Amino acid sequence: MEPLSEIIDGLPNFCGYESLVEEVMGRNRPAFSASVNLSQVESSFGIALHMHQPLIPAGGPNLQTAGIIGNLQYMMENQGIGDNHNAPVFAQCYARMADFIKELVDEGHHPRIMLDYSGNLFYGLRQMGRGDILEKFKKVMAKEPYSRCIEWLGTMWSHAVASSTPPADIKLHVQAWQQHFASIFGWDALARVRGFSPPEMHLPIHPDVCYEYIKTLKACGFRWLMVQEHTVENLDGSRIRSPHFPHLLVAKNSRGEEVSMIALVKTKGSDTKLVAQMQPYSEAKGLRRQEFGGKLVPPFVLQIGDGENGGVMMNEFPRDYKIAFNKIADSGTVSLCGSEYLELLEAEGIDLEKSALPIQPVGQKRIWDRVAAPSPDAVKQAIVDLEKEDSRFHLDMGSWTNDRSWVKGYEGVLGRMESLSALFHQKINQNAAVDKRGPAFRKALFDLLVSQTSCYRYWGKGAWTDYGLEICRRGMEILEREF
Repeated sequence: MEPLSEIIDGLPNFCGYESLVEEVMGRNRPAFSASVNLSQVESSFGIALHMHQPLIPAGGPNLQTAGIIGNLQYMMENQGIGDNHNAPVFAQCYARMADFIKELVDEGHHPRIMLDYSGNLFYGLRQMGRGDILEKFKKVMAKEPYSRCIEWLGTMWSHAVASSTPPADIKLHVQAWQQHFASIFGWDALARVRGFSPPEMHLPIHPDVCYEYIKTLKACGFRWLMVQEHTVENLDGSRIRSPHFPHLLVAKNSRGEEVSMIALVKTKGSDTKLVAQMQPYSEAKGLRRQEFGGKLVPPFVLQIGDGENGGVMMNEFPRDYKIAFNKIADSGTVSLCGSEYLELLEAEGIDLEKSALPIQPVGQKRIWDRVAAPSPDAVKQAIVDLEKEDSRFHLDMGSWTNDRSWVKGYEGVLGRMESLSALFHQKINQNAAVDKRGPAFRKALFDLLVSQTSCYRYWGKGAWTDYGLEICRRGMEILEREF
């Protein structure tokens, strides 16, 4: 396949090649070479780093005319404000894993890392002239044995949280990230992207939303999903008991239709501290092979954390990551990437779909207990009754923590996001001649996706919601003018 240009007309090349993306994601070849003898492994662990900087209208003093730039660029240009002085360190964090991998491999070690970079960050780095960060990874990924040490995880292009994103836009985010990634690192690199890392580790609880979410991920070619331990439950409503082995996330909608997907469980805890201090390695050292799928296999301890935020990630992680891989040697504990672990299990003859323990989003057992026969009305009434009877029950609790809502308090910006989404699909659907590789469509899609980044809600009301509303205004304007 011909390589894609990364930037077109100043915007990311993230639409118009969906058929090629689907073809590449459908390749059924191992993503990892068999470099680990599983029979000699007692336990394993995986570390994932999440990296994101939102795009904001801050390239100028006037909100309505300011250029859209990456927040990292804004921090670089305004280091005297708040904690913006961390910007140079953040930039270093976005690049350093390529250096760490090469250094450790050259020393004879076998490091592993999973990386989740939002499309916002990819674009913002190139836009601000820090494409050297991306080029550094391209060099490492182009050569064995370095390339086998890194697994890129797919995500939503603009770090959108599923429950507060219009359902029709989820696939747009996912495919935009896939095409953008391919434009940077190439089609072969995209073919190795098998796992999906949800923004904010959010798993929708509403049966219909979760069903469409998982159905979309599968349709886009993903093989597994990372889930947070406290966002899922066994089908009988109990807490999961074997978090270190693959599970099968079962999503059933209000009509009784089901779709399922392999899930790897991130155990709960203080994420950045656990990752920075390599807790997964410490935990894995205390585990031994267990029965799974009729075979004795090593468990897999998984953690993900922000790759740059906080002093522990800036200062402790580089030291402890290297120390861990210097210690591992012949300890019987190894580091693996998520897809690598699953492929090794399959090589043992384990059928993952049949062997993985079934789970569902937390709280769904309580919903289904009240539904005699699946129907949209029955599910809706069950949810209404539960919310009346139990103030702690709500449908937007499946995230990093259960005390954060991605909906309540943000109705103003969410309303404008939904209006923009409705207008986008109305304009596009009624015009069969729309060129999805053309500049007008790319700009409209850009505004739509950027408006839905979680940061416009995470940081509360004020400047951040103002940013979100302004992006929505621009999106509505271009749709009315161009379509």
